[in-house]
Amino acid sequence: MTARSLAEVAPGVFVAESEIWASNTVVVVDRSGSALIVDPGITTAELDGLAAAMRARGWRVAAGVATHPHWDHVLWHPDLGEVPRFATARAVAVMAGDRGRSWAEAAQAAPGLEEELFGVLAALPDEADELPPPAPSGIAVLRHDAHVPGHLALAVGEALLVGDMLSQREVPLLDVGHAGEDREPPSDPVGDYRAALDLLESSAARRGTRVIVPGHGPVTRGSEAMAELFARDRGYLDALEREAAGGEPTTDARLADEWVAQQHAAHVARLRALAG
Repeated sequence: MTARSLAEVAPGVFVAESEIWASNTVVVVDRSGSALIVDPGITTAELDGLAAAMRARGWRVAAGVATHPHWDHVLWHPDLGEVPRFATARAVAVMAGDRGRSWAEAAQAAPGLEEELFGVLAALPDEADELPPPAPSGIAVLRHDAHVPGHLALAVGEALLVGDMLSQREVPLLDVGHAGEDREPPSDPVGDYRAALDLLESSAARRGTRVIVPGHGPVTRGSEAMAELFARDRGYLDALEREAAGGEPTTDARLADEWVAQQHAAHVARLRALAG
């Protein structure tokens, strides 16, 4: 099995890009070789390759993290070990209520996955502002409800690992629910997203963040590029609200992607339904 390629984007923070959807797997390694795996990958080949990379580098997998309870972020591989796979308590509850639908989607998109390891998550204590042992120490947890309830980001030294936020590839993906999902989507998805952007930006400024690693798309480096990305996402939200209220169609280069454009259409429809 070929080990996955891992690029170091900040001290001790390594990223591997998926072969589908430009998804990012992150491995955080401390000086002892203890490793945290964040959003491990999607296909069986990627998960096999990640386990091979851990062996080849001599790293010990101490824990995992699912940034949020969508199927492509809650996968695992038996060779990564029986370790706690942390998520927020709210994310654990969402996954428990949606596991059947999520697994059906995962099995169709990426055949051969390990069902018994799917979505097996350990709830972080609500009061925890850092990941607990056995994860490497000093990794801060930021909670919000943009994109899906119970989303989290991790601040690791110079890097901010943001899950499905702040993507150069995708517009902000609001929580508008999924067909067949047994929960009511929020009444103010734009407000939830704005609050999350404020949280992440203030954390980045306070901690001296230099690198943003999204769940999908390229890594963003440098204060100027990060500021532009925050402004771009806020600009999309402004334009979306205007369009939903009867204004001009939203213009954003990321909408050239057919799937992203479909998500935008769902945003407009949801906001108009909420407005009555």
